[in-house]
Amino acid sequence: MSQLIKVTRPTKIELIKLRRRLTLASRIQKLIKDRVSILVMEFLQIAGQTVEVKKGLLDDFSAMYKALSLAAGYHGYIALEKELTASEGGLEVVAGLRNIGGVKIPAFELKKDKQTLRGYSMIDTSSWLDRTAELSEKCLEAVVELAELQRGMAQLGMEINRTKRIVNALEHLIIPGLQATIKYLNMKFEERDREEKSRLKRVKVLLERK
Repeated sequence: MSQLIKVTRPTKIELIKLRRRLTLASRIQKLIKDRVSILVMEFLQIAGQTVEVKKGLLDDFSAMYKALSLAAGYHGYIALEKELTASEGGLEVVAGLRNIGGVKIPAFELKKDKQTLRGYSMIDTSSWLDRTAELSEKCLEAVVELAELQRGMAQLGMEINRTKRIVNALEHLIIPGLQATIKYLNMKFEERDREEKSRLKRVKVLLERK
């Protein structure tokens, strides 16, 4: 049985207030359910993107490792290390926020260096090193994108759980409590009306006897 809501006095004014609260709670419940549906759809979409990006990243890592191995075999480790050291550059990731269904999730952007050349000698190096550098840049972009997607999923997951708890509280506690209290007060008032009518009848009979 649902727990009754505490009312200061069982009056008809309180009954009207409870009915208004029930209407408001039902509207809020519908709005929150709609929001949960939107958040779940966004969560599933991001989860699908995450799987795709992770799969692509693993493929690119594998291809990069292969290209790096071939470049190391062609140039030798010492010469390769020298070229790679010369190609080192700064890295900047700009963080922002985007809004999905009222949830602020992070957005990351990898700022590329304006330098067009990679820093190593294009004449003295092989195409395997170019391929390695190209795949490294691609992997780096995928890692940043994956971080954004996974953080977004975590944020949305937490918000979905929090919103579902509110929906459950409304559905299983607040709305049934309001409905039970309204029903209880209605019964109280009907009983009071019956007693009043009965009392008036008795008074009328007594007056007629006189």
